[in-house]
Amino acid sequence: MRVDYINPFVEAAFSVVEEVLSTKVERGKIYLKGETQAIMGLATIVGLAGGVEGRVILDMDIPTALRIASIMNGEELNEVDDLVKATLTELANVVTGVAVTELHEKGFRFDLTPPAVITGENMKVHDIGIEALVVPMTLPFGEIEVNVAIKEREVSSDG
Repeated sequence: MRVDYINPFVEAAFSVVEEVLSTKVERGKIYLKGETQAIMGLATIVGLAGGVEGRVILDMDIPTALRIASIMNGEELNEVDDLVKATLTELANVVTGVAVTELHEKGFRFDLTPPAVITGENMKVHDIGIEALVVPMTLPFGEIEVNVAIKEREVSSDG
């Protein structure tokens, strides 16, 4: 896991969330998660492909997701509906877009999958062979975990 791939995603998450939500965000203690990890209730997942493989997850509990979507839409939202999912998908798009732009400027090349939203209790993400770096973001009303698992794609030597 290369830090030069991971830092742009973490920095983008902090700057975008602070700007979009007009709030202060505090960084929690960074830690590693194994290949199987539970989500907190709602997560946006963006896959990475090309020169690297992996994914970026913005993970949060449902009340935090609803508060973020409410702020971003300027109205009170009380259930995880299509508007909430679309709003959090757009947040993930902006975060990953900022990070990928920076990485492309540094010469890294890879593609993103469109964000997917998963919700539910006792849901788990399984990453085969990739450990994830997790950076908690503490907001005045909840927490988002920026969860990044990236590794360089192994190049085949045959041929």
